[in-house]
Amino acid sequence: MTRTGILGMTFPSDREILLTRTVNAPRQLVYRAWTTPGLVRQWWAGRRGEMTVAEMDFRVGGAWRYVMVAHGGFEVAFHGTYREIVPNERIVHTEIMETPGPAPDSDEGAVVNTVTFSDADGGATLVSIRTDAGSKEVRDLIARSGMEGGVREQFELLEELAQNPG
Repeated sequence: MTRTGILGMTFPSDREILLTRTVNAPRQLVYRAWTTPGLVRQWWAGRRGEMTVAEMDFRVGGAWRYVMVAHGGFEVAFHGTYREIVPNERIVHTEIMETPGPAPDSDEGAVVNTVTFSDADGGATLVSIRTDAGSKEVRDLIARSGMEGGVREQFELLEELAQNPG
């Protein structure tokens, strides 16, 4: 029996965070939920707020931008650029949390995420997110930000969507 629902978080190097989770749904449906703006709007904020923007120019060199209004009324925004896309297998993109400073189209301060989708037992999908934060300090800041709980919620909602593609 495949263990689903367990989020793994490790630190493969001083600069990296590796998140893994087995999703109880076929790989093509998990990938679809990950790459379709209308579906991303339903899972990306987890249970911590509401997505107001899910813009995706889903192609190598294309940009993405997600904005959510968190419970409590504050807005959180992220953006990045797609560097590599292998359908149903791998997505590499930059990610920047928008703060006063770098221009929205700048990669200054970006982390690089490599998301892989692979078959797991029982028709499930293993999703791995390897984040290269660029430094130990940034890696540790991300790890302490509470993102682990948010990612756990994201995966719960993503799994529901992938299981019920309607």
